[in-house]
Amino acid sequence: MDRNVRIIGVPMDLGADRRGVDMGPSAIRYAGLAEEIEGLDVTCTDWGDVHVPRPEGTDPDSGAPASGDAKFLGETETVCTRLAHEVDDAVAGGDFPLVLGGDHSIAIGTASGVSREAETGFVWFDAHGDFNTPATTSSGNVHGMSLAAVLGKGSFADTDWAPAPNVSEENVALVGLRSIDEAERPNIRDSDVTAYSMTDIDARGVTEVVGEALDIATDGTDGVHVSLDLDWLDPTEAPGVGTPERGGVSYREAHAAMEIIAERAAEPGRLASMELVEVNPILDRHNRTAELAVELATSALGKVIL
Repeated sequence: MDRNVRIIGVPMDLGADRRGVDMGPSAIRYAGLAEEIEGLDVTCTDWGDVHVPRPEGTDPDSGAPASGDAKFLGETETVCTRLAHEVDDAVAGGDFPLVLGGDHSIAIGTASGVSREAETGFVWFDAHGDFNTPATTSSGNVHGMSLAAVLGKGSFADTDWAPAPNVSEENVALVGLRSIDEAERPNIRDSDVTAYSMTDIDARGVTEVVGEALDIATDGTDGVHVSLDLDWLDPTEAPGVGTPERGGVSYREAHAAMEIIAERAAEPGRLASMELVEVNPILDRHNRTAELAVELATSALGKVIL
């Protein structure tokens, strides 16, 4: 890593249906994130947390579209707009934004901020597609719509805050899918996003799949954003997530993926930003998932065994 790492916390749980993920940024910090990054001889500055309104006393139907369902969409817009400004400011200042969630709805803000001035590809590590829209969702939880929002799908196309600028579907790769809603499946199939399921990883290996995903994300772009949902890993490795799904990647597969990112993004500025989301300390065991998030972040930033 050739830049100062700027840590930005987003204690957000408005996009999920289980409380506790708002404590994710604190848990990841407590697991020694800054110290581990500085151990790589990289300067690290913690810029604190973006302000997030509490769900108590707010209207979950605020900002909801006329057709469809999206809980706390007005508050989500406010938080993501603030986050986009913070990420854009970090990039403009020559820093590397490392964003800590919070639920995955915060990715809408990260994506908007990092891509304002540069063509940006995405590698999205997740058990879920996050490709629902307010018209297709069965839950109304925005964390299940975050990638669709980034790409301006459905009613998100009519907003001025959700679609990320300078992001093309052809430069987006979803990696590790294993739980897709029936209504969002055709949305993914009909898009130009490249999606890799766990079946692809089983058949081809994680190194080949992630390498190909990086080829897609770097094709004609200025940089790559990595969005890492900890439920990408198997629950035996990462128990502290709100929506665990059996059959995820192993500990070593996850590290191998991050090591490939570090190797392929070694060119200065190639790795544009990263976010760690969906760590829920209430559901965790001895802060194990937060500690794993720290390990994977440092692998992506260049930590090696030898």
